[in-house]
Amino acid sequence: MIIISNVTYPPEGTREIANRYLTAPALPSFITKKGPYISASNTQGMHSITYYELENDRLADGLKAIGESLAIYFGVPGYKYDIKPYFELEEGLSILGL
Repeated sequence: MIIISNVTYPPEGTREIANRYLTAPALPSFITKKGPYISASNTQGMHSITYYELENDRLADGLKAIGESLAIYFGVPGYKYDIKPYFELEEGLSILGL
């Protein structure tokens, strides 16, 4: 399974976000992180997507660890994030009872 975090913040927060990113603690070894991948827009600000891979049975631990890693940015004006788990197709179908 994967978890995806979507982060947005205004361009004025970029330096503070970067400084906090450089001092962030490492994630647990059961999470494989890909990203962050960054885009920028004059109208939407900065947008970052990060993919986290982990085993299904570690979902609760993974969500907690990722949430804690994103919390270090609290206080940066305009910073917002969401975290969503995504299941492989077969798992998703079984959740729907198919």
